[in-house]
Formats: sequence, structure tokens, C-alpha cells
Amino acid sequence: MSIFIILFAVACFLAYSNGANDNFKGVATLFGSGTLNYKNAISWATITTLAGSIAAVFLASTLVKNFSGKGLVPDALIQSPEFAISIALGAAITVFLATKIGMPISTTHSLVGALFGSGVVAVGMSFNFAKLGKVFLMPLIVSPLMAAIVSFVAYLIFRKVRQKMGVTKETCICIGGVYKPVAKIAARHNFQEAELSNRELITVLEEEECIERYKGNVIGISSQKLLDTLHYISAGVVSFARGLNDTPKIVGLLIVINTLDIKWSMIAVAIAMALGGLFNAKKVGVMMSKKITPMNSGQGFTANLITGLLVTTASIHGMPVSTTHVSVGSIFGIGTATKKADVKVVRNILLSWLMTLPIAAACSAFVYWILLQF
Repeated sequence: MSIFIILFAVACFLAYSNGANDNFKGVATLFGSGTLNYKNAISWATITTLAGSIAAVFLASTLVKNFSGKGLVPDALIQSPEFAISIALGAAITVFLATKIGMPISTTHSLVGALFGSGVVAVGMSFNFAKLGKVFLMPLIVSPLMAAIVSFVAYLIFRKVRQKMGVTKETCICIGGVYKPVAKIAARHNFQEAELSNRELITVLEEEECIERYKGNVIGISSQKLLDTLHYISAGVVSFARGLNDTPKIVGLLIVINTLDIKWSMIAVAIAMALGGLFNAKKVGVMMSKKITPMNSGQGFTANLITGLLVTTASIHGMPVSTTHVSVGSIFGIGTATKKADVKVVRNILLSWLMTLPIAAACSAFVYWILLQF
């Protein structure tokens, strides 16, 4: 019985690490665009992720089977708690270390690497490499590229529609809790706009944040208020999709505990995931929100919309795509369209993605080898 308790604890540690690295990704654009502060953004992420985890009980049973290792290794090995522990712990260590340095990596990718590492140690060349490539690796490779292309195109289309509707952008600063257009303040104080953008002058004006806001109405509603509402909803959709896609991947490791109902497993995983996001998400959150590319609420909405649609579709069809890869791909697509993406930051993130699979595989293989000695 003690080995099953260890498995349950390790799975919860993986869920906690997943929440710390992933929970904020759905609301990163809300924080990055200044639509919400960090506290409100992570609260919204926690609520909607939890809702997605609960929905996974009914909608994502295929992913539970995939991440139990079924089809990759012999069925007898799947029933081994040592095998499940090595996968969960190998992935958890990888994600936890990445979170500590602020790198947004994929829990999905970590689990795939851990499955590979333990599977090869356990069965050698009997491991189903064909299924690993087709079911797991291909969606992970294709999804960020697809997200970048779709978000790039979608943003250009949305921008054209906005311009046709007469909705314009203006740069504003926050003074006394109210956003005021830079151009108007510059004229009132006889400043040039270029001078007003100087950080020292903005500090004198008690500026908290300089952002782009939309001016005009759509069907009689303020375009900015409408966009903020849509952005808020789209961020919730992304977080919901993440909970829907990630929870069953972790629960799949617990199916060897026949005494624990799958619904209770998902609830335990959901709670651990929420706690990880609440306590340890800030470093990765800042990386996603501020460092890939600056964005306004319209650009953030577009990135979240594409991410939510792609991840939700993948979850329903049992494709284990990474919310991280899709989200970063979408944000990078926006940055490419606006020509403001920080290529160096994206390069570092891509490098961390390349290192995820071998590190998780090595950790998992080592843990499994140690467990076999006992």
C-alpha cells in the first residue's frame, strides 16, 4: 500500500509543478496588456483552470488512456506503480526546475520524455517508437508552428476589420487611476509626445503604465470595453482548455491505483494544480506576459482566442498538444505581425523546449532504475 501512497504523492507534486509553470499562461496577455493586475489575473486563471479540470472527467477520457502509457509499453508494465512513479517524478522534477528559472516549458513534453526514458529502461527496443512519434511528438512539433501562423493571419484580419469600422488606437498613461491620452496631455502642457514618453517625465506625472487603448464604438458599445470583455473571456477559455487538456495526462498515471476512483483522482490533481499556480507562477508569468513581446488588449485577445480554439479542439480529439507551445506560438505570431517580438527571448524558450525531453527522460530513467534496485 505504501508504494501507492508514494505514487499518489508524486502525481500531486507533478500537478503542483504543472500549475506553477502553466496556470498563468492562459491569462498572461491580460497581465501583459495591463487589462488586469497580477493578483486578479492569477485568480481568474485558477477558477477557469479548475472548471476545465472538472470538465475533463466527462470530455477527455482518451488522454487518460494515452498518458497511462497504453500502447507504448506492454500492458503488464502499465500496472506497475514503479513505472508510473518514475514517469511522474521525472516529469515533475523537470517542470519544477524550469519554473524556478522562469522558463515556460511543456508538462506534456516532460511526460512524453519521462514515458520514453522509463519505457526504454523497462522494455528496451520493444518500446513502441512509432506510436510515440505519431500520437505524441507530431502534435507537439506542429502545434506551435500552426498557432504562430494562425495568430499572425488572424491579427492581420482583425486589424483590417477594426480599421474598416473606424476604431482607432491611442497611447494612454494612467494618472490617478484614470487612463488619459498622451497626445492631449502633451498639448495641455505644451510638451512634444516624444518628450512625454521619456521615463523621467512620466514619473513626474505619477504614471503607472503606458498602454495602447482603442477609441470608438462598435454597435453603440465602447470598443475598449467590448474588447476588454472579450479578452477576459478568451483568457478564461485558454485556462479552461489547459485544465481540460492537462488534468487527464496526470490522472493517467494514477489508473494503476484501482482503489481510487478516477473522479477523485482528477479532483486531487485539480487542487494541487491550483495551489501550484497560486504560490509559484510569477516568474513564468512575467516571462510570458512581458518578455516575448509587448502587446495591447486587442493583440492579447487574438493570441488567447487562437490558443483556446486550438487546445480545446485538440483535447476533444485526444491529441496531446502543449498549451505552452500553442500559447507561446500564438504570442510570437502576434509579435511577428507587430514586429516587436524579442527573438532572443524566444530563442531561449525554444532551447528550453529542446532540453525538456532529454532531461525528463534521463530523470525518469534514473528514478526507474533506482526503484528496480529495491
